[in-house]
Amino acid sequence: MRVMVLVKATQDSEAGVLPTAELLAAMGAFNDELVKAGILVDGDGLKPSRHGRRMVFDGAQRTVVDGPFTATQELVAGYWIWTVADMDEAVAWLRRCPKPMPGRSEVEIRPFYEMADFGEAMAPEVADHEARLRRAADERDPPPPGA
Repeated sequence: MRVMVLVKATQDSEAGVLPTAELLAAMGAFNDELVKAGILVDGDGLKPSRHGRRMVFDGAQRTVVDGPFTATQELVAGYWIWTVADMDEAVAWLRRCPKPMPGRSEVEIRPFYEMADFGEAMAPEVADHEARLRRAADERDPPPPGA
């Protein structure tokens, strides 16, 4: 199964406080372990929300909202995409992760939908189209960090 591992933002990350050299080295070593285990698909840190924008969809209306965004604890400061056997394996790997932020840190693991999750709603032609798109995207992707 594929999961997205979301590193939640903190006041420090939203203020643009960058990780220390020690944390970068520790995260690099952890990412190396993920690559060697065949777990890591992708991952990176995100700039503070003041650099971002949101698009609000309301019917045909599209509204752009510039950051920064409030509710820091609901924002994402970084992510990984992992391929794991199940949520227990994802949790086991996350237990090995260096603490990602100074102070209290929170990381969320969320599974991706798989084609089978859509059941009857996933018509064969839609599934084939999705599979072609994924193959085309995979061909363009650079190798994962540390590979």
